[in-house]
Amino acid sequence: MRKARTAALALGAATFTATVIAGTASAVTIATAARATPAAHGAAALPAIAIRPGTVRVGDADRQGPPTTAYCEANYKIACFEPGQVRQAYDLPALYKKGITGKGATIVIVDSFGSPTIAHDLAVFDKQFGYPAPPSFKIIAPAGKIPAYNPNNSDMVGWAGETTLDVEYAHTIAPGANILLVETPVSETEGVTGFPQIVTAEEYVINHHLGDVISQSFSATEQTFTSYKQLAPLRAAYIDAYRNHVTVLAASGDSGAADVGLDETTYYTHPVTSWPDSDPYVTGVGGTQLHQNANGTFTSTVWNDTYNKATNEYVYGDAGPNPLAGGGGKSIFFPRPGYQNRVKSVVGGSRGVPDISMSGACDGAADIYQSFAGQPAGWYPTCGTSEATPEFAGIVALADQVAHHPLGLINPTLYALSAAHAPGIVDVTKGNNTVSFTQGGKLQTVKGFPALRGYDLASGVGTVNALYFVYELAGRGRK
Repeated sequence: MRKARTAALALGAATFTATVIAGTASAVTIATAARATPAAHGAAALPAIAIRPGTVRVGDADRQGPPTTAYCEANYKIACFEPGQVRQAYDLPALYKKGITGKGATIVIVDSFGSPTIAHDLAVFDKQFGYPAPPSFKIIAPAGKIPAYNPNNSDMVGWAGETTLDVEYAHTIAPGANILLVETPVSETEGVTGFPQIVTAEEYVINHHLGDVISQSFSATEQTFTSYKQLAPLRAAYIDAYRNHVTVLAASGDSGAADVGLDETTYYTHPVTSWPDSDPYVTGVGGTQLHQNANGTFTSTVWNDTYNKATNEYVYGDAGPNPLAGGGGKSIFFPRPGYQNRVKSVVGGSRGVPDISMSGACDGAADIYQSFAGQPAGWYPTCGTSEATPEFAGIVALADQVAHHPLGLINPTLYALSAAHAPGIVDVTKGNNTVSFTQGGKLQTVKGFPALRGYDLASGVGTVNALYFVYELAGRGRK
């Protein structure tokens, strides 16, 4: 299992120091049997895949304050955004004026280890931007005691960065929602240690009715499972969530149409996709790139920084190309669910992902604040579908407030709204998730999927205008 990338671009002038590890609207028809039994990547498949969060730090943190878009563009040739700009991009201030802030809803964020400074860091973040504290911010560890934080453990440091991004941007979008941070005691591995603890923790949350929407910023390439039989037991929490009307979100990954093999250093050279975002009971969240126009409005294209030299220099330390784009494609395990029948021409007989997308580009990164040991304290622009997923969790929390109840599996509604050309669904029609990289001494290109009118395998049904979408998702007329 692998965490979706949270690439943070620190804004100091120092040496490059980075380590890149590589209620529903209608009935749902979901098959639970395997469709294929793929071979594991490589001749000798490993029994498990150790997961390290893909957080990347470059140079020093900015200790003076969050960098502005103009500063990032002038100094780094990469855009970055403060949370107020992200809010504006999705027309959220108009909702807040109506009192729609996520009040009464609880966002559950699941991360290994968590961060020892998350409460402090969120308070600094809120003070900087004038945001209220969440009505409730609790941390639990239902799958076992969390080991003491070790700043020399790169895995723990990476997860702390992931936790920071998840909490701060879920809160950015839904400032009135409660936040429940669910920490697990080990990092993910496929089926041996780690993911079972996540299943245990999520089932505890679901069975004790502790949350309304679960945000997960981790995934594993489907081909790294030896068979559906290996994956099946790990689906228990998602089946449980479906039965209990809890919405589950998962990041679609950050390597475009390619993804990482069991060795976590090489990429597949043909299109692959990941799970749990491919699970029919889960909403897969992809990435877009926000573009701020001269009049202050925003447009979105598919996130793909693979060929962006400035981004590659900051994230990988070379000019690239490197696979750095929103994941998406066709599942090898799950057949097309009923809610995707309208997009059969795109997905064929398979479950297609993502379902929807939010801001995730590194050229357009989001400012976060962190102070845990192991990296300099300060402000970091951060990116990936690890950004997009908690943002969309915030959107769902707003809709939960409007609906006066948890919405459960939202995928049928998403596709129905897209088919009806609802104003809250903003079609993304530019870009693709094709990626290139050097491997085995050769330049490899994995041809992905282009943005299309309507649904596509790069952005899903598109992105959202929250002023309309929140009411549409809730099944209520806008007031």
